[in-house]
Amino acid sequence: MDWRDIPSLSALRAFEAAARLGSLSEAARTLNVTHAAVAAHVRTLEAEFGQPLLTRSGRGMVPTQAGAELARDLGTGFAEIAAGVRAARQGREDRPVILTTTPSFAQSWLMPRLAAFWSDHPDVPLTVQTDHSMIDLRREGVDLAIRHGKGPWPGLEGTVLTRASMVIVAQPGRFEMPFECCSPEAWAHVKTLPWLHDMSHSEFNKRLIRLGIEPEKLKMTKLQSNALILPACRAGAGVSAQPAALVEQDIEEGRLEVLAEETMSDMAYHLLHLPGPLSRRAQTFVTWLKRDLKRASKAG
Repeated sequence: MDWRDIPSLSALRAFEAAARLGSLSEAARTLNVTHAAVAAHVRTLEAEFGQPLLTRSGRGMVPTQAGAELARDLGTGFAEIAAGVRAARQGREDRPVILTTTPSFAQSWLMPRLAAFWSDHPDVPLTVQTDHSMIDLRREGVDLAIRHGKGPWPGLEGTVLTRASMVIVAQPGRFEMPFECCSPEAWAHVKTLPWLHDMSHSEFNKRLIRLGIEPEKLKMTKLQSNALILPACRAGAGVSAQPAALVEQDIEEGRLEVLAEETMSDMAYHLLHLPGPLSRRAQTFVTWLKRDLKRASKAG
């Protein structure tokens, strides 16, 4: 189909409404435009086709024979478009909610919460995909993304899910720490300890440098992922730099202790989605997650 052969869809929509309702004024009210705009659209189409499409009859308008045939075909076409849109929306509503986040955040923060969500909402299927890179949500058909950073995130809407201040953690009692964890002396002291570190995580490396720690100068064991670092850290093999959100449960349950803590940070985990309303299922998950965080905050 060559769209250059098709008149303005706004004009076709205005004419179809006027022919169906028998009134320019009713068509204007239905389309939420002015009477003059509908009249101008009809005149444009009549000039395009070189013949009248509507004629006045009493206080209303009736289509000519050509106008009636065009209105009938437009009505059929618009109905098919509406049916396609409804089907697409219904398909969106029926499919599982798809969420993407990083592997470490999924493992340490998100997954422990999902059992409660599935218990509360067994009718809402949720698929969690893990990836370090930021994917195109529209192209990949993803509803929600959780990502670490400062924001803003161009082309996306979202909110801060949880703050991500940096902490240095270790097995409780494994290393003597004679300083308060928020003090500059604590940060100077942790430089002397053995580290477990993922050198491929460039964002964390930059954050450490801003805190006065140069990764290349540390006594370090390099591991490929946080899934390896955290178990080794819990076992006492070294210290590790982590966003506080990822180790909050380990700290609460006594598997890790904080040796040094970042006092001010603009880093956070953001819950992101494409502009516009979410599907019913995705909104159910977002509402539940925010409510769960609020309950946890009050409990803390």
